[in-house]
Amino acid sequence: MNSRINSLLVGGLLALPALVQAQSTGHYPVGVEGIKGATLPPPGWYLRDYNLGYFADSAPDMALPPGADFDAFGYVNAPRLIWITSLNILGANYGMDVLVPFGYREINIGSTRYNYTGFGDTQVEPLLLSWHFTRMDIGAGYAFWAPTGEFSTSNPAKLGQGFWGHMLTLGLTYYLDPEKTWALSALNRYEFNMEQQDTHITPGQDYTVEWGLSKSLNATKTIDLGVIGYYQQQVTTDHGPNTTDNRSRVVGLGPELSVAFPKASMFLSVRYAREFAAEYRPEGNNFILTLTKRF
Repeated sequence: MNSRINSLLVGGLLALPALVQAQSTGHYPVGVEGIKGATLPPPGWYLRDYNLGYFADSAPDMALPPGADFDAFGYVNAPRLIWITSLNILGANYGMDVLVPFGYREINIGSTRYNYTGFGDTQVEPLLLSWHFTRMDIGAGYAFWAPTGEFSTSNPAKLGQGFWGHMLTLGLTYYLDPEKTWALSALNRYEFNMEQQDTHITPGQDYTVEWGLSKSLNATKTIDLGVIGYYQQQVTTDHGPNTTDNRSRVVGLGPELSVAFPKASMFLSVRYAREFAAEYRPEGNNFILTLTKRF
């Protein structure tokens, strides 16, 4: 893959707050990264714009009123400014990024409707490390969220989570052939959640893995088609007043198409995942479109 195309592959390691999925554990919305998710670009400035859509009409194991229907919808636009430097740390390029998301979320439980439009929690990733080898890319990172979005115990549609969060990331992309037309990636994340304001509840810790298998469809390797999947599990229970031992979980699977436009220094990816095997959280559909521009 030539350097101009590779520079557009701003892969995983870039956390995004859980603004859409109507979940109550960590910030990270599983499914926002897919094929080549552990690959980060060479030094430069990048603007990546996430467009996330989510809808669900099922909430397995959640405590709903008897006979009440459930559905949820959310859309978030989340521009992220990324800087990958030429500074070398342990053989890796060092980088950082910042993101301030804005969106809409609606939750309907029986005849009760909750909705909100506004900003979510600010995400800062002060540490990104990216290694590039002949047939393998490795990435690691640390991110935190500041509770700048509006949070409410009476309106679950509000986009703020009401607590600080910390996340560690480690991922790998491996190219299955010397020509790098086949790629297999896995991106692991672990979240540590702080005490939530007003409720004095500390949400449990969360583990997420996102994987992707892709194939380049043309000689210039500007078009990739693949399958992506994810698994997110609450690892520890919530702590605080009136909490239970329940731990949320979800699995997702679906296709992804990515296209690079070298002359414009742009990259586009479209991804869909259908969720299943959910426990104590909504089970729905993820649609993600990302646009990346190098400056």
